[in-house]
Amino acid sequence: MNRKLSQSAVYLIYSGATALFFSLVFTVSQVYRINTIHLNPFQLVLVGTVLETSCFIFEVPTGIVADMKSRKVSIIIGIILIGVAFVIEGSIPVFSAVIASQLLWGLGYTFTSGADDAWIADELGGKGLDAIYLKGAQVSQLCSFIGIIISTLIGSIRVNIPMIIGGISFLALSVILVFLMKETSFTPAPAEGRNSWQQMRHTFFEGIKFIKGKPVLVLMMAIALLYGLYSEGFDRLWIAHFLSDTGFPNLMEMKPVVWIGIIDGTAMLLSIAAVEYIKRRLEKSGELDRVWILTLINVFMVAAMIFFGFSGNFPLALSTYLLFYILRTTNGPIYRAWRNKNIKSEVRATVISTYGQMDALGQIIGGPIIGFIALKTSISTAIVVASVILSPVIMLLIYGSKFTGNKSFIES
Repeated sequence: MNRKLSQSAVYLIYSGATALFFSLVFTVSQVYRINTIHLNPFQLVLVGTVLETSCFIFEVPTGIVADMKSRKVSIIIGIILIGVAFVIEGSIPVFSAVIASQLLWGLGYTFTSGADDAWIADELGGKGLDAIYLKGAQVSQLCSFIGIIISTLIGSIRVNIPMIIGGISFLALSVILVFLMKETSFTPAPAEGRNSWQQMRHTFFEGIKFIKGKPVLVLMMAIALLYGLYSEGFDRLWIAHFLSDTGFPNLMEMKPVVWIGIIDGTAMLLSIAAVEYIKRRLEKSGELDRVWILTLINVFMVAAMIFFGFSGNFPLALSTYLLFYILRTTNGPIYRAWRNKNIKSEVRATVISTYGQMDALGQIIGGPIIGFIALKTSISTAIVVASVILSPVIMLLIYGSKFTGNKSFIES
């Protein structure tokens, strides 16, 4: 069977299948945790914090398997762990099972993170990667949307079933990949070149060394931290806000999981259209590095979060959440383009890696704080606090606009 498929096709199957299975799980997971397990706001955010911490701790050591043993083996181990994690959470409706599943899912993710892209890059000899990654992203978007529909339909019958099906599907995928995946171009890294805790520490402090004394890079690090601080709490509480504070219209007696599926699907379609529109406009005008665009987007992101937090009715909550989702999705690629374009290539990987670590630390720190506020006050208040945490990004971007036009921001 594998002789009939190119490895590019296998990569697309892998990309689409994982996106579909993740969507099956994620569409219903928060509703399951709130309505079935009855987690409070702090527990909801703590779930995300455990996941982020697991990813942060295991990201580097699991890279040893991909670099020294096998990309294929690393991917398959990760897929198995992710599948087991989702089956556990969907089958055992208690808080401890959710926490255990997040630890496993985070560990599994780190085995796949980077290994999948590295595997196809090896197999293609580094050629045509832009095209295959773009196709993979497009297939993932389509399959994610399909997954939302399937998960919503099945979840309306019993909310945990899509999670169990998603987990079993990951396990089945691991078996299929054993036969479909080839690994003909992999060269193990020498022991002295492998990733390690020392390498992570070295990367972080090298990044700090490059960033220190360069205003715009310090500014970008502060932005990365703020994005991490606000995002984890908001991402874990927005569904709880709909369920607890605004409720859903009594339309055809649709269950909450159906409404969440509709919201997720609508948000995804609108964001895809918005990103495509912005991308074409920016490419046409050549203004990809105009910081004022990012500033305006973040102003409206903060405003949308505030109105969403204060919303006491479904129409206002829906419109402001969709607006925030579109803005956030649009902000991502524009911000990365501005950031990456203005960092010298020889230090880009080190600096970006450092920013990634700062974002992860922000999520680990900010999530429990916002969750605790939600527990002691209200979910609405916690969401507004998250918007306040995000708001300094606006001033940082305004300050960063003075560097626009410099040939190299890193020299600033």
